[in-house]
Amino acid sequence: MRQQETFTQLYRQYAPGIRKLCLGYTGSAAQAEDLLQEAFMAVWNNMHKYRGDASWGTWIYRIAVNTCLLYLRKEKSKPQKVDTDLLQNMADEENNQESEVQHLYKCISRLPETERLIISMVLEDLPYEDIASIAGISENNLRVKIHRIKKQLTEMFNSYARV
Repeated sequence: MRQQETFTQLYRQYAPGIRKLCLGYTGSAAQAEDLLQEAFMAVWNNMHKYRGDASWGTWIYRIAVNTCLLYLRKEKSKPQKVDTDLLQNMADEENNQESEVQHLYKCISRLPETERLIISMVLEDLPYEDIASIAGISENNLRVKIHRIKKQLTEMFNSYARV
């Protein structure tokens, strides 16, 4: 199979999950779409380096996670300036009802990096073995982390609902 056909097949298979992963990191659909494209550009540019040590999915998710982490580091280092339009948009958003799914992704985007990675992959129904491999932890440790993350998300979600 040619590289372009392989890439197209991989994109179709993994793009929806990677999009959700990126949304979990950013909380913004537009930024998630940009990161999705960036991640798949990296996949395309590095396909010749794929050694087959891990599945295509694991390899692609690792690239996407690294893309998201790099984005977050760049954002953290940028000076923060007050944008009155942004503040107005934020106020308007708070006044509007958000769907539960959107709220869940906002809660996920507030988690620490590792927890975001893990829960995003759980939501994508990736096998625990693959998630543990990507996160660099044992499956038992992964199960404990997932339990704690779910508890933390429930608390975050419920506290926001009371406000």
